[in-house]
Amino acid sequence: MNIVETTGLGRRYGSTWALQDCTLALPAGRLIALIGPNGAGKSTLLNMIVGLTTPTVGEITVLDGRPAGSLAALDGIAFVAQDMPLYRNLSVGDMLHLTRNLNLSFDTVLARRRLTELGINEKQKAGKLSGGQQAQLALSLALARHPQLLVLDEPTAPLDPLARHDFMSSVMTAMADDGISVVLSSHLLAELERVADHLVLVSNGRIRVDGPVDDLIEEHRLVTCATAAASDHPGWEVIESSSTGTQTHRLVRLTSPTASIPSDCEARHVGIEELTLGYFRNGALAPLPALTGVSR
Repeated sequence: MNIVETTGLGRRYGSTWALQDCTLALPAGRLIALIGPNGAGKSTLLNMIVGLTTPTVGEITVLDGRPAGSLAALDGIAFVAQDMPLYRNLSVGDMLHLTRNLNLSFDTVLARRRLTELGINEKQKAGKLSGGQQAQLALSLALARHPQLLVLDEPTAPLDPLARHDFMSSVMTAMADDGISVVLSSHLLAELERVADHLVLVSNGRIRVDGPVDDLIEEHRLVTCATAAASDHPGWEVIESSSTGTQTHRLVRLTSPTASIPSDCEARHVGIEELTLGYFRNGALAPLPALTGVSR
């Protein structure tokens, strides 16, 4: 089962493409990390997944074939954004009551149990909670809907390290206990090293890399050779290359599982952070062309 499928998906704002030629098949039961620089198209893709934005071209389905944005899809998706969309002047208890009334199903018992375990008082105003508590309140409201897919758009960006750890621990527990699939957009690469199962790299509105983390790690190497001996090799695609005096360092993607490394080179595996930074430092793709004669 795929939790998200897209074919030739694109979204244009005025004369500029925010996302183009996006074709993905994201498997269920995974934590899928969506990574890219600011303005890369991550939020545009997430907004189309949850039905807040419609495509300009292409198709997108969620939850094993339901049209994104349809009532059938919306009932199975929960969304937590970076700005924690809470009514700051309402109490935590009022937020529970409001969310219950706005959804077809809402597990008040689950939400209250989570908040009690976190030490969050229902009489407190949402706007008076700490950043970590606001994030946990937003997550509790989302999880109480028992979604099949949880979409997180940089929810931990404003949090301190301990609050980030607690938030992600809650997400991982929900995945283990309830079988929830997660799509997480984040700039915190070190955090993703320990939680992500599947990686999608976006740059300049296009998908650069897409695949299971274990497979991508296995396909990439950091190769070091003497600069005088460095040359192209049929067994790899060079992603990034730099030289420091007598040595040349290359991030490469092997063309096949049996591709060999030259005997005069040293090679090692890389993690998510090195892999991601290599793709985003190498000049990436040229910016998508603006369309002329198109009004917003």
